Amino acid sequence: MSSGNDCQPRTLTKPAVGEKEATELVDRVFGLKVSWIRPLPSYDDQNFHVRVSRNKGAAEGADEYVLKITNSEDSQEPDLIEAQTQAMMFLSAEGFPSATPYLTKDGNIMSLESGESGPGNKKYMVRLLTYLPGTPVAKIATNTQILYEIGKLAASLDKALSEKFHHPSVKSLHRGLFIWNLANVPLLDQYIYALGQNKYREVVEQVIEQFKGKVIPKLSSFRACINHGDLNDHNILVDSSSSSLENPQYRVSGILDFSDMSYGYYVFEVAIAIMYMMIESPDPQSVGGHVLAGFESVLPLTEEERGALFLLVSGRFSQSLVMAAHTALLYPENKEYLMITAKTGWKHLLKMFEVGQEAVEKTWFDTAKAYMNHAPA
Repeated sequence: MSSGNDCQPRTLTKPAVGEKEATELVDRVFGLKVSWIRPLPSYDDQNFHVRVSRNKGAAEGADEYVLKITNSEDSQEPDLIEAQTQAMMFLSAEGFPSATPYLTKDGNIMSLESGESGPGNKKYMVRLLTYLPGTPVAKIATNTQILYEIGKLAASLDKALSEKFHHPSVKSLHRGLFIWNLANVPLLDQYIYALGQNKYREVVEQVIEQFKGKVIPKLSSFRACINHGDLNDHNILVDSSSSSLENPQYRVSGILDFSDMSYGYYVFEVAIAIMYMMIESPDPQSVGGHVLAGFESVLPLTEEERGALFLLVSGRFSQSLVMAAHTALLYPENKEYLMITAKTGWKHLLKMFEVGQEAVEKTWFDTAKAYMNHAPA
C-alpha cells in the first residue's frame, strides 16, 4: 500500500496517466493491442485492468492483465521492484496463486517510462502482470474456514520466501525506515499531526509508547523472515469451492500487491493478517484466534512472539489509520479509497484497548487451542 524508505512526509508521487496514454503504453512497451481498459483503485501506484486482443490467427478471445504504474518515488528503486517481481514469479512456480509479469518487447520484466508531459516530467516503472480471478475478501462474508486458510497462507508464503527465495535482488528488502514495516510503528510520531487533537490521537500515542517499551526491546528474540507485509482484505482474492450458500467453503485464488515486502519477522505477518481480517468481520474480537490457528498449523509462535501479538495488531491498525489520514491530505481526490480501513478501523482499535490485552489474548489463544483437537482438513 505504500511508499519508499523515506520517513518524511511525502511529496506527490502518484502517477496520473490517462486511459489513452495507458493504452498506448501497453502497445509501445509490450507490443499488445488493448481492446478494453478500466482503472483499478490503488493507494499510491496507478493500476489498470486491461484486455488485449490476441494476434490474428490465434484462437479468438482476449487475455487479461493489470498494467501497474509504480509511483515516481518507488520507481527510483529498480532493485526493490525487481525483488518484488522475482518473488511473485518464484511463488507462482511454487504453486501459490501469484501474478507473473508479461515481458516487454525487449524481454524485460519492467520498463522505466516517462509520465505526463510538461515541466518536471517524472519517470514511472511500468509492469504488465497477469490478471488473477476471484473476489476480494473484503466483498465476502468471512467465515472461520477462510480465516484459517488466510492464516495458513500467511505462514506458508513467508516460509517459502525465507527458506527458498535466493535472488540477488533480495538484499533490497532490507528497507530500514520503511514506514509500513511493523518494526517502525514509532515513526508514526512524524505523521500523527494528520489526526488533529482527539481520542483517536490519544489511543495511537498510547500504542506507540507501549510499542517502544514492550515490542522494540524484544525484536531480537523474534524469528526473522521476508514478509509480504500487506495481506489485507483487498489483496487476497478467493473463490468458492462449494455450492453451499449457507456455509460456503473458500480457497485463496490470488495474492496481490507485493510492494510492501521487506525483511521482518514471522509474527509480523500473522499480526497484519489478523488486523485486516478484523476490518470486515461482524465479530472482530474472535477473528484473531482463527487466523492464528491457521498460521500455527504451519509455524507455531514462540511465547515471546505470542506475547507481542496484541501490540503488533494494534500497531498495524495505527499505521493504517494514521498513514491513511496523512495520505488523504496529499491526495484528497482519492480520499474514499484511502479511508476504507478507517470506516471500521478506529472502532476496532478503540474496542481492543477498552477490552484490554489480557481478555483479547485469552479469546485468541483459547480459539487457536481448540483447533489443536480438531484442525480443518
